[in-house]
Amino acid sequence: MRSITNILTESIDNMWPMLTIFLVVIAVVRIAAIKSNNEKLVFYKEFTNLLFIIYILLLYELLTRAELNTVRGYNLVPFTEIFRYEIGSEAFFMNVIGNIVIFIPFGYLISTYIKPKRILPILIVSVISSATVEFVQLCIGRSFDVDDIILNSLGAIIGFLIYIALNAVKKHLPGIFKRDIIYNILCLIILIIMVLYLLSRMGVNIL
Repeated sequence: MRSITNILTESIDNMWPMLTIFLVVIAVVRIAAIKSNNEKLVFYKEFTNLLFIIYILLLYELLTRAELNTVRGYNLVPFTEIFRYEIGSEAFFMNVIGNIVIFIPFGYLISTYIKPKRILPILIVSVISSATVEFVQLCIGRSFDVDDIILNSLGAIIGFLIYIALNAVKKHLPGIFKRDIIYNILCLIILIIMVLYLLSRMGVNIL
């Protein structure tokens, strides 16, 4: 069985044309909207929103891949599939840990958008989102597993806790590290890395 890293790399390779189009079109449209409406551009907030869209596209590709959905049918009994795997085995890391990890960014990113003070909004959004994914998988001949919903929601909660922790740390940072310019620079660096990676997948090497 291939590792989650290998599957993720293959997913990005398969989706780079769509990712490139989304990255350029959404960025251009948003910049045009900001200029037309005389809005203030806060780069790191715009970048976070763009990152969320890209993440959702990758999430779709990951969760509908045949390699991750070899079982057909449905499971409505909680923890049945979770305890089926031997702890520490490759299948355990792929199907249990993997389902948690892939939803951690989801929990964090929706937290930056919703800015919740309690965990309930994140839990509701993650359960609905994960249940929708499971329903679609069932409709396309894959599986519906209530355990996946539990694990995905757990991952989203971890993402929310990371959001809370980072906000708490931010409050105790020196004033200079609370300025937008710091986060703008950080996000710009990440964006440059993303663009260079996409160009490398297109066969364009500029380094």
